[in-house]
Amino acid sequence: METDIFSQEAKVLEDFKRIKADGTSSQSDFDTLVDQYGKLLRTTKKIIKLSDKNEQRLNQLKTEAQETNEQLEGMSAQLSKFLSPQLYNSIFSGSRHGTRVSRRKKLTVFFSDLCGFTNYVESMESEDVTALLNLYLETMTNIALDHGATIDKYIGDGIMLFFGDPETRGVKEDATQCVNMAIEMLQALDNLSDEWAKYGLRDHLQMRIGIDTGFATVGNFGCESRLDYTAIGAAVNRASRLETAADNGSIYISEDTYNLVKDSIEAVALPPIHLKGIGEFQARKVIESKSTKSISMALGDRNVSFVLDNLTAVELESAKQSLEKALIDIDDFQDRSA
Repeated sequence: METDIFSQEAKVLEDFKRIKADGTSSQSDFDTLVDQYGKLLRTTKKIIKLSDKNEQRLNQLKTEAQETNEQLEGMSAQLSKFLSPQLYNSIFSGSRHGTRVSRRKKLTVFFSDLCGFTNYVESMESEDVTALLNLYLETMTNIALDHGATIDKYIGDGIMLFFGDPETRGVKEDATQCVNMAIEMLQALDNLSDEWAKYGLRDHLQMRIGIDTGFATVGNFGCESRLDYTAIGAAVNRASRLETAADNGSIYISEDTYNLVKDSIEAVALPPIHLKGIGEFQARKVIESKSTKSISMALGDRNVSFVLDNLTAVELESAKQSLEKALIDIDDFQDRSA
């Protein structure tokens, strides 16, 4: 259409130049030029009007697209809260699809539980129970994500997670990260004592943890309308049973896990444990990490722990000064009390 308009415009100009050069323009020639120019002007107006409409429509579509994109980003942000970061990223990158697909992989599986939590909170208001539980789960989840764990599910105050899918650092490193994570969780729980007191809990809450490494089937299970990404198999069952059998405030790991982490984790052998549905089972109790430096201080019936590897140089210096001042204050108090 633009080519036609330009052709008409060029013709009008050529006719005008020819008439002007000849010097013999008649009324008929003038009327023809005016008529041609009028048609050209009307056509141009129509095109401009159509262009304005198209621009308005394009602007409208652009606004609608931006609104839709904002809605999708909001929905995506909400959805990310219900999925582990690894699973969320794999879905939105297109590497994983919402189909019933599973595969067999070697995982390190973790189960934890708050000892006697139900008995503690029976007399508490539901709002306080909710706030306390959310604080606990958020603290433990942040530690788990820092170590690269895949959060499987929360079971009341219990947590199930695993290492090895959808991302893995290798079987040995996955197991090491899992045990180091468990140690850090116990230390973090000690540091939440002041928070427990705010909710009227006089006794310090403790965790028990079970960890096993072995083959499991991991993937999407369920029906077409509702899928659950999880792991099933013997390793999952053993980790769950180890958690149930563990002493309060302790970490029990299987021999398979210990063989992978023994270079960096200190653990003592336990007498054979009878695990429900499994039978006699050889396990170990984790003592400490050889690679992670930490300190622990007993304050009355409380225990405060710090993972030194997690502190910056400035934080380490500040902690050192605080401890030195605390020692001076304790000496002064003892001298006055003597």
